[in-house]
Amino acid sequence: MDSERAVRDGRGPRARLRSAVRGTGFAVWGAGLGLLAVVTFPVAIVVAVLWFLRVGRPLVLPSLSWLRWLTGAERARLRRIGHRLEDPVRADGTPEEQVMDPVTRRELGWLLVHGTAGLLLGAIVLQLLLTGLHDIAYPLWWERVGPSEQELLNGLLPARTEERALWGPALGLIALALWLLGTPRLLDWQTRSGRALLGPVPGADLSARVIELTATRAAALDAHAVELRRIERALHDGAQNRVVGVAVLIGAARREVQRDPVHAEEILARAQDTTEEALAELRSVVRSILPPVLENRGLAGALTALAAECAVPCTVTIDVPVRCPASVEATAYFAVAESLTNVARHSGASRAEVEARLADGRLLVRVLDDGRGGADPAAGTGLAGIIRRVQALDGEAVLSSPPGGPTELEVALPCGS
Repeated sequence: MDSERAVRDGRGPRARLRSAVRGTGFAVWGAGLGLLAVVTFPVAIVVAVLWFLRVGRPLVLPSLSWLRWLTGAERARLRRIGHRLEDPVRADGTPEEQVMDPVTRRELGWLLVHGTAGLLLGAIVLQLLLTGLHDIAYPLWWERVGPSEQELLNGLLPARTEERALWGPALGLIALALWLLGTPRLLDWQTRSGRALLGPVPGADLSARVIELTATRAAALDAHAVELRRIERALHDGAQNRVVGVAVLIGAARREVQRDPVHAEEILARAQDTTEEALAELRSVVRSILPPVLENRGLAGALTALAAECAVPCTVTIDVPVRCPASVEATAYFAVAESLTNVARHSGASRAEVEARLADGRLLVRVLDDGRGGADPAAGTGLAGIIRRVQALDGEAVLSSPPGGPTELEVALPCGS
């Protein structure tokens, strides 16, 4: 039972493997940016010296443009990993003012740190994986290579005899175990400089954030009003009409009891059917407010149930080891439910994927399908309502659905943890 719960909650071997593979990709991406940072930093020093000597002014703006591109690529990587990073407010003006901007100084600091530690950490992640694969297979081919290549642990241990070659699988498994368990931590260390230095400058003007929060508050009020109107329509047009119909049928049955008991029984049977339909609609309204499955089975169980009910084959990956606030879980649930409904009705997809995980205090949800694409929130598919609901919680929702597919909805919700 514990092992099944671990797999369901995203802590089983498959989830760890997926996390390590995903982390390796991001770590290698970071190492590539670190390599560019290594090349860029001495160039930046040369440009700074020439600018100080007043002969390198024409090089300042191109250098700043390259620096901004490089740090922008790192911000994109951090956001893709799941870290929330606001864009800093830059100073506009002369090249000298832009050079002296605190944002530029922080970016140069990131350039130095990431070009050293970031590159090294990314190389360690990749080297652990390659060393593990190399050493596990070493007994199969060690005799076919020259003495200079007969070595284990990336050249640290010569292995030119059969006895030494047999050490390969054991050492390879150790390296792969370190890669599997250590990649998430190494990736976290690799991203710390970017998270610390590439966001807004502490104490900077927060007017843009105030405007964003004002818009979010308005969106929350609008979403609340829309939800109330939806519930009112569901109760008025559905359950209320059926209850009125039950009252009419019972009245008709009372009048027929003495004259035609058989007819009165038929009317009561219809009243019972109508009552059951009204109860079903009331349950549906209740589930649309806060699905009981979230309370009973948690987010992992609720999303798994949605995937099981989807007409399109759907795989689910959950890495949410703790409970999130009820409003966050409900919003994530409805986002996945609406997305899977659109997948089944409109996409023509053959498969779909649902992923939910916690990262940097946010719940990240992704729904992907291989359908025809072309989804448009303005086309009345229900996605616009989901986006408003996400924004009402100060979250972010990004829809990518080019013609021809695939369609991908990414939702990020703050969890307050």
